[in-house]
Amino acid sequence: MRKKLLLSIILTLLPFLVLFAQTYTIEQYLNIRSASSPTVSPDGKFIAYLTDITGTNQVWKVGISSGCPEQLTFFEDRVQFVSWNPKDGSWILFGKDIGGNEHTQLFLLKFDGSEIRRLTYNDNVIYNFGAWSGDGTMFAFTSNERNRAFFDVYVMNVKTGKVKLVWQNDGNNSVVAWSPDNKYILVSQNRSSFDNDLYLVEYESGKVYNITPHTEPARYFGAKFSKDGKRIYLLSDEGKEFVGIAYIDVPNGKLNYIYATNWDVETIELSKDGKYLIFILNVDGYSGVYSLNLTTKKIEKLNFPEGGIIGSLKFTNDGRKIIFTYQSPVKNQDIYYYDVSTRMYKQVTYSSTAGIPLSSFVQPQLVRFKSFDGLEIPGYLYFPKDAKKDGSLPVIVSIHGGPEAQELPRFSAIYQYFINNGYVVYAPNIRGSTGYGKTYASLDNTTKRKDAIRDVSLIPEFLKSTGYINPNKIVVFGGSYGGYMTLAAVTFYPDLWAAGVDLVGISNFLTFLKNTGAWRQKHRMAEYGDPEKDAEFLKEISPFYHVDRIKAPLMIIQGANDPRVPKSESDQIVESIKSRGGIVEYLVFDDEGHGLSKLKNRIRAYKAIVEFLDKYVKNK
Repeated sequence: MRKKLLLSIILTLLPFLVLFAQTYTIEQYLNIRSASSPTVSPDGKFIAYLTDITGTNQVWKVGISSGCPEQLTFFEDRVQFVSWNPKDGSWILFGKDIGGNEHTQLFLLKFDGSEIRRLTYNDNVIYNFGAWSGDGTMFAFTSNERNRAFFDVYVMNVKTGKVKLVWQNDGNNSVVAWSPDNKYILVSQNRSSFDNDLYLVEYESGKVYNITPHTEPARYFGAKFSKDGKRIYLLSDEGKEFVGIAYIDVPNGKLNYIYATNWDVETIELSKDGKYLIFILNVDGYSGVYSLNLTTKKIEKLNFPEGGIIGSLKFTNDGRKIIFTYQSPVKNQDIYYYDVSTRMYKQVTYSSTAGIPLSSFVQPQLVRFKSFDGLEIPGYLYFPKDAKKDGSLPVIVSIHGGPEAQELPRFSAIYQYFINNGYVVYAPNIRGSTGYGKTYASLDNTTKRKDAIRDVSLIPEFLKSTGYINPNKIVVFGGSYGGYMTLAAVTFYPDLWAAGVDLVGISNFLTFLKNTGAWRQKHRMAEYGDPEKDAEFLKEISPFYHVDRIKAPLMIIQGANDPRVPKSESDQIVESIKSRGGIVEYLVFDDEGHGLSKLKNRIRAYKAIVEFLDKYVKNK
């Protein structure tokens, strides 16, 4: 009788057990949505934002307290940014390129979506939005119309469309902020990812002040004018290992630090009454949000969601709410607000998970291993929920781009798909990554590039030591600089890898530095080296010149319109591998640039990647 009862219970529960163990398709994971880039209406009642509900990022609008989301733009190509006029709530500014070419054009959008006005008309030029004037009648931007290698500073009157050249300068310039009285435009001139200067440009006279003169490389960013316009609060690492909060008195004061610690401050926002700075502290990739009283210097941690990444801090005009984004490894990104009076937060947008339960997503472990020189390499290690310590699991080693960037505890539909399908995922921050101090970030510069490749070469041994990994099923995977690292790993350490997946990666530094966008060449030389002075070394570390060493099957994905890593980088290494009888699968997307922004293309690409890895790794 007991056996019959037990059998009956098992048969009853079987559908639920199957459901619990369910796997989901790559199409479902790629249909998980997100919301980003919130901008607040002047009356504080609405948020305009970007979401990929239709397959590419478009402008949507939603009430902060209530109401249904409303789509305002309907392009095939992505919208890159959105910014509400700070005074005239009737108009929203946005930018859009064509096919991923990054030649951003500027548009005005009626708040109800009824009208779109194109403001710029040269599709071969980049127009980068900077900041609105305080009264909302003008906005400042930069453009490389005069010379494709440089960005000059302009101002456009939104009512008349009249454009004024404010500062012509042979530099890589971007507009940071506009003073409350419209007297000054604050401009950043970037020489490398770790060295820039801030300039105050007088709008009427064109007079220019360098307010951050310095000798050693330093960063100055995130600047905000004080309420009275007499002071600029900013983030900097001048003379410090980590980024702290400082101020400079206008127009030519010295840099003064008011907060610094052994982690980077990432973002600051000034309260509407000018009494507090709200800031995000990056601790091992995880975000904490704090308030700094500018009078007492007292620091208070605020009740924001934890265990993930906070971004896009913005006060409503009445100062009562802080709009922000939040995501974590187990929560896709959405928009929230923090109520200053109640100290509670509330979710505003609710992006779909395409029918995949949040409970199926996996949190990573933050782990470290010692590299060849004793340097500790941090990273995030994701195990499938039913992982067994039997040395059988395939693993994907995901190398982030940049290299001046940081792998974060973000939501990745791709990671979660592979984890759900039995792969371990390991995402390290090899030397050269940000978030761990100025010295750590510089350890891969120019001739030190080999040391970063050596970091990657030691990852398989570290992963094998966990006891979960099959040493014959280790995949290296990455995009952009991560794509270069993928090619470098399978080239210079060919016996370690079962396969490699490269998305828009550099194969030859000499051709890359020659063909990348003119506005990027000097900036990239500061990181990788001079193609004239360092030609032999750049050849030495370029996979293209060592293709004969590659043993692992490769999948390469490329956008035809990529202005950063041109298609020729992928073309030449694919041709060379094929001519030697190597295994390489190659997908090119004619309507994409540096990465894949359209859902249909992402589905096609990642379905191909899944099939490739199943064939050469998982099922082999």
